[in-house]
Amino acid sequence: MECPHLGSSVCIAPASARFPQGSPSSWCCSVCRSNKSPWVCLTCSSVHCGRYVNGHAKKHYEDAQIPLTNHKKTEKQEKVQHTVCMDCSSYSTYCYRCDDFVVNDTKLGLVQKVREHLQNLENSAFTADRHRKRKLLENSSLNSKLLKVNGSTTALCATGLRNLGNTCFMNAILQSLSNIQQFCCYFKELPAVELRNGKTAGRRTYHTRSQGDNNVSLVEEFRKTLCALWQGSQTAFSPESLFYVVWKIMPNFRGYQQQDAHEFMRYLLDHLHLELQGGFNGVSRSVILQENSGLSGSNKCCINGASTVVTAIFGGILQNEVNCLICGTESRKFDPFLDLSLDIPSQFRNKRTKNQENGPMCTLRDCLRSFTDLEELDETELYMCHKCKKKQKSTKKFWIQKLPKVLCLHLKRFHWTEYLRNKVDTYVEFPLRDLDMKCYLLEPENSGPESCLYDLAAVVVHHGSGVGSGHYTAYATHEGRWFHFNDSTVTLTDEETVVKAKAYILFYVDRQAKYGSDKL
Repeated sequence: MECPHLGSSVCIAPASARFPQGSPSSWCCSVCRSNKSPWVCLTCSSVHCGRYVNGHAKKHYEDAQIPLTNHKKTEKQEKVQHTVCMDCSSYSTYCYRCDDFVVNDTKLGLVQKVREHLQNLENSAFTADRHRKRKLLENSSLNSKLLKVNGSTTALCATGLRNLGNTCFMNAILQSLSNIQQFCCYFKELPAVELRNGKTAGRRTYHTRSQGDNNVSLVEEFRKTLCALWQGSQTAFSPESLFYVVWKIMPNFRGYQQQDAHEFMRYLLDHLHLELQGGFNGVSRSVILQENSGLSGSNKCCINGASTVVTAIFGGILQNEVNCLICGTESRKFDPFLDLSLDIPSQFRNKRTKNQENGPMCTLRDCLRSFTDLEELDETELYMCHKCKKKQKSTKKFWIQKLPKVLCLHLKRFHWTEYLRNKVDTYVEFPLRDLDMKCYLLEPENSGPESCLYDLAAVVVHHGSGVGSGHYTAYATHEGRWFHFNDSTVTLTDEETVVKAKAYILFYVDRQAKYGSDKL
């Protein structure tokens, strides 16, 4: 949005402004001392927290608008408004009077100068912190204070994601996808979108809620988010820009109510796939896919048009086989998929925890077997037999015709009753490695000895009783270590903790693809 208030609100000069010490992304609010979501006023350089924390940045603007009593306003006071502020983490600029993000600048380019100054402060603080950590590692007497993993000293390099208001569903999916190496690396290696027309030519694009759909890029914001997650920053990253793009192109996710993480993942992958089918800075996405990911055409699964990295990695093919029970006519249909939704068999639904004694334990194989077993369709799903020329009773069976490089398994924990949507809280045992999918293949004899083995990469967990409430977190493995991602908090964990989780979405990576990704 082109803001008309910059001239009267942007008054600070980076060289003379009094900014706090340290990195801008960790500056503290001058009122509540919170270091979450700091914003700097571009009129007076004071720092306050954003609206998702205690809202002191907005209150600072509102207090400045109260007319001065018993004093006549000077001309200078009428002009200065404290309406424009800048996010100290993403460097996006916001105007409270326009109630939108700003893309233009003053005639003297003060906004860009402040942005570059904050970036320099952040880089300087990061460099100093990196030198400090290096000295700690070199000092053997201090090694005992660092994290010990498998007998060696290491540093916590993962970055959390700020919760923007019930956005844990999005954070859990983003952290999971960021730990799928081949998928994440493709986006991180894409060139940045920085070209704009007119007054803002040559500057980085800052998306706003008032821009049209043609001016936002989900791929670009997704790329920037992935790049931020493994840079070693101790401050949580705020995915605001990505969330605004989600609002633009996915109306179902507008607002701040809790959403279904699986539904969000499907929308996200589908829209990434659609955007990737277009061009990128004049270069075909299919060309970039072949150059960057090294995936051959035989490995691609096309869904809704040309193949992209989404279908090349998550895409598989199911064979749907239906048999008429009256005449025996067989119908076969091949359906592409990005994930498999598995029912939890009803006989296991009383087993709530791993160590609970009553009843047999449900395993992931039970769910897969239920998905692929021969099933007789009920009266509401009668099959239209072309030979009988009417709807008949029939059986249905799924086979997997082609396995994907990353097998995404969704456990159907939410189901509708007469009045509401309940949660199936059953514990489902799942393997961390060696998930063998060979027995579910249509032609298992054509597969190699290790071509069907999968190792777990990430798990999304829903805590709570209903889809519209509760909380999402994720577990993921990175360079041999397991992490627990709980919004802005990231902690190291162990395999014993991971296997006890009540999984909602499981991401398994093909072992051959995992070990071959270094060659791509």
